[in-house]
Amino acid sequence: MPTARTLRRSLTVLATAAVLTGTLTSVADATPPGIPSGATAKSELTQLKVAPDGSMTGYSRDKFPHWIDQGNNCNTREVVLKRDGTNVKTGSDCYPTSGSWASPYDGKTWTSPSNVDIDHVVPLANAWRTGAAAWTTAQRQAYANDLTDPQLIAVTDYVNQEKGDKSPDAWKPPLTGYWCTYASMWVAVKYKFKLTVNSAEKSALTDMLNRC
Repeated sequence: MPTARTLRRSLTVLATAAVLTGTLTSVADATPPGIPSGATAKSELTQLKVAPDGSMTGYSRDKFPHWIDQGNNCNTREVVLKRDGTNVKTGSDCYPTSGSWASPYDGKTWTSPSNVDIDHVVPLANAWRTGAAAWTTAQRQAYANDLTDPQLIAVTDYVNQEKGDKSPDAWKPPLTGYWCTYASMWVAVKYKFKLTVNSAEKSALTDMLNRC
């Protein structure tokens, strides 16, 4: 029968092996500010105007200037990389030289910022066709660089590219356990910026919020 000392030694060896192989991590998922509770998101969803999406005529990402200077040699992308990463160190130009990023969309962890995209939770093109086409360039710039609401989040680059400009009826994070949070963020952004939702989008958001 193994002694307590032997058991402790075995557990130490296993823990060490896990760290070396990357199966044990203390990296936290990215967490943007201002994520409402599920109950609050449900209430806000009922207050959003339901309307068909508008036209993409005239749309360009250039009409949403980003990533802008945020001071201390940092642009918006670099600020979010520092905020959402773990043990992030940067050079004098604010670009990360080390750190790790855990993407809550798919559960992957990355140690190179080149593998990480900063996702606009409600994509710029979606915002355009649900109200932002009527905004000024200054308003669209504020939207595209919003650091005070749950609009920007560090995620796996190819997952973000798969998402594109799709709304939740056409794309959801691969991890179903994140659907409540994702829907809550989506609703919070649309509520803050007075953007519309279409009927399929609202139905998908309702289903996702019912997981909260």
